[in-house]
Amino acid sequence: MRRFPRVIAIVSIVVGSIAIIVGITTYVVVSKTLRDQHITVADDAPFLAGNSVTGPFTAYAQAIALSNHAKDIGGGKTYAELPKDDPNRNTVMTADFLQASLYTSVVAFGVAALIVVFGVMFLILGFAIRELDRRTAAAAEAPQAVTTTVSPAPAT
Repeated sequence: MRRFPRVIAIVSIVVGSIAIIVGITTYVVVSKTLRDQHITVADDAPFLAGNSVTGPFTAYAQAIALSNHAKDIGGGKTYAELPKDDPNRNTVMTADFLQASLYTSVVAFGVAALIVVFGVMFLILGFAIRELDRRTAAAAEAPQAVTTTVSPAPAT
């Protein structure tokens, strides 16, 4: 049964390391993909106006700006509410799709960050289990102290 803590520690460390690598890689890939699109946050965005869309906050700001633009173009109506013969319907639909894509990238950034945090937690857990196992093994191998009791001498 002595191997079980070691195996759990090793598995936890390996899973944690892989999770950190995957999380960071995902974050970088999503950021690079957005950067390659050369999107700039609209001037009327609620925050980060004029910045390049490369991260979760700029993507979120641009998604909000797109939503506002679509509402203006649609006269306050959503794509589903616009009549099929409305000439602005396709523009509103495109804005909705772009907005959804930006929100998806925001979620991807969040999931990537969460995976990194879980990876760190698995690493900490693995190293803690390994250390506890080492200490338990050292305590078991240490010689046991011999205690002797001295009885008082009989009274005369």
